[in-house]
Amino acid sequence: SSGINAEWPLRPGEQAEVLLERGIHPIRIADGYENAARVAVEHLDKIAEDFPVDKANTEPLIETALTTLGSKIVNRCGRKFAEMAVDAILSVADLERKDVSFDLIKIECKTGGRLEDSQLVKGVIIDKTMSHSQMPKKKKVPTATLR
Repeated sequence: SSGINAEWPLRPGEQAEVLLERGIHPIRIADGYENAARVAVEHLDKIAEDFPVDKANTEPLIETALTTLGSKIVNRCGRKFAEMAVDAILSVADLERKDVSFDLIKIECKTGGRLEDSQLVKGVIIDKTMSHSQMPKKKKVPTATLR
């Protein structure tokens, strides 16, 4: 699995309990966690490699996405999913601030389809079930009223 093994900080409640039982003051425990986080970030900054992002050349990003998707269930459509992921992220990324608002990306799963049917939709999807058989299935110039 890709990532950094950081199990101990992920269970701070258990560790803090042990320290509290030893009589260590809660403020000292909190300070310790802050110092540990600072040291960890400093170390990650030292070992980090620069990875420039170029919207005109997305291949390095797609290769990175393929690496992370390689161990997942989507391996038979890995390239397609990697391209969709990169396209979705670049669509909402603020490259100047090096920030991505993942709240702007939503994954919607529908039963009955195949992985190959997956697609990236840039915009809003209104999922409306047909309430009458004579309703049109497609609308060329849709209008919507939001309440």
